[in-house]
Amino acid sequence: MALLRSVGTTLEMIKWEHSIFALPFALTGAMLAAGGWPRSFQILWIVVCMVTARSAAMAFNRWVDADLDAANPRTSMRAIPAGHLSRGFVAAFTIFMAVLFILATSQLNRLAFYLSPLALAIVLLYSYTKRFTRWSHLFLGLALGSAPSAAWIAIRGTLDPRILVLTAAVLFWVAGFDVLYACQDAEHDRAHGLNSIPCAIGISGAFWVARIMHAAMLGLLLWLVHLFALGPIALVGIALVAALLLYEHLIVSPTDMRRLNAAFFTMNGVISVVFFIFVAAALLIRR
Repeated sequence: MALLRSVGTTLEMIKWEHSIFALPFALTGAMLAAGGWPRSFQILWIVVCMVTARSAAMAFNRWVDADLDAANPRTSMRAIPAGHLSRGFVAAFTIFMAVLFILATSQLNRLAFYLSPLALAIVLLYSYTKRFTRWSHLFLGLALGSAPSAAWIAIRGTLDPRILVLTAAVLFWVAGFDVLYACQDAEHDRAHGLNSIPCAIGISGAFWVARIMHAAMLGLLLWLVHLFALGPIALVGIALVAALLLYEHLIVSPTDMRRLNAAFFTMNGVISVVFFIFVAAALLIRR
């Protein structure tokens, strides 16, 4: 029973349900590679890879940042600083998820399996980047943005340069909303020698950086539609994504970040699902 409670606490700590952020983009990459629905076993193992990789990354982040979390009033009640989980248990959970990820990639194809250590390195090492660069947001973007390219490899066993456009789009999307999210910790991060865009250029400047990143995302999505000849249905999806991003930026401001969690969690989950639905429809109708 104690083990089950610890696992439950761990799943709550890593917010496993937030896999919704990157999973639809991974499935988009898989459908682009397959030209429609991939085979069922491929979808299954891609989902397993996504969930295990993200779980390993989030648990590792909580393990690495436990002391920093304890010093931050906003995060001091997270599982490790609050004493609900031991560092050893979280480390063991991270290793377990990483092993499951590697095993899952072995069920897809040889290239996916060979690249699995690199994928883990990308998603795990992000946790250290804010210690030495203000651009840590881009590293987080790369960690999630690699999902479409990884899914393409899972389906094809090769990498097409066109899918890197979707990886870049997700990179800027994630980096943009992470810049916004980091605004609430700017003073704490500055006091503890951590780096971020809000620390470096202030809250107002950070909001402009986030806007530019999200504009870049939309431009890259339009390019993706052109590269894959996805047509008007996908363009409607991008228009909806643009509207959702605009709403996300309208409900928060440098002087009022009370709705930041709604902008960060709810809206971005909706954005990823909406984009996937319209691209999937474009591909299926084209067939």
